[in-house]
Amino acid sequence: MEAFLVSTGVVALAEIGDKTQLLALVLAARFRRPLPITAGIVLATLANHALAASLGAWVTGALGPEATRWIVGVSFLAIGAWMLVPDKLEGGGTDRARFGVFVTTLVAFFLAEMGDKTQVATVVLAARYASVPVIVAGTTLGMLLANVPVVLLGDRLVRRLPVKAMHRAAAAVFVLLGALAIAS
Repeated sequence: MEAFLVSTGVVALAEIGDKTQLLALVLAARFRRPLPITAGIVLATLANHALAASLGAWVTGALGPEATRWIVGVSFLAIGAWMLVPDKLEGGGTDRARFGVFVTTLVAFFLAEMGDKTQVATVVLAARYASVPVIVAGTTLGMLLANVPVVLLGDRLVRRLPVKAMHRAAAAVFVLLGALAIAS
């Protein structure tokens, strides 16, 4: 249960102001079709985070618990610092939906999540807790908690969130997790 709750909370906080949340906002404003956008986000996140969590579990098995402890601890500290750097949405291509809103969202979200803070966090969480299904479920729920309200409420919600404070809180959580991982 701890792995699920930690991964849900960490990813939900980390996603505030992240480029994939900005992408969700752009898609919602452009297409105004919350169901296919949300479905695309769910499937893209499940696929992306399943790959990331599998990598994290493999690292644990390949390197052993002592090396993994240090890698996880330092990675959490690095993600904590990374959380203080705001994301910006890059590129375009969301003004057309040649393959439909669902496929456009699925592909755009999957690609935007590659190398993103939440994907890296998923790798590290899976290495830390060694439970791929639980981590994928938790990180996916965290992504949905941060992105579905944006899809449904759009710009009104995003303008009211204290993004800097959320980033600082997420950074503090990652630093705490890093310190605990190294100390344990």
